[in-house]
Amino acid sequence: MKRRALIVEDEILVALDIENALRELGIEVVGIAADSQSALSMAADVDFALVDINLRDGQTGPMIGRTLARDYGVSVIFVTANPSLLGDGVEGTMGVLTKPFSDQGISATVSYITMRDAARDVSPPPGLHLFN
Repeated sequence: MKRRALIVEDEILVALDIENALRELGIEVVGIAADSQSALSMAADVDFALVDINLRDGQTGPMIGRTLARDYGVSVIFVTANPSLLGDGVEGTMGVLTKPFSDQGISATVSYITMRDAARDVSPPPGLHLFN
């Protein structure tokens, strides 16, 4: 079964780079959202989401991530240049991948999410910081 992803990122060039990396991995990108309303409108069709913190409607990424994880069962990884803004983490979410990252970083993170969702015991890849 093909995995489905949501990209929550307001910088279109960054979002398109992530989208391209995901598609090369065989991931179906359900959409790119630049704000909370757009992100939550696509939540029901998603297996995992890569979520920035600062979006068009402010620092709504943590709220979006919490809602996606809690209400929709989505595996959430934050992608941000400011991981300290997440403190000790966001309830229900998995962790944070710090920008800038490479296509290999995205690939390793997606592999980690897939294996973890399949209940396999796996270590996170370099660059991915998990929340407790």
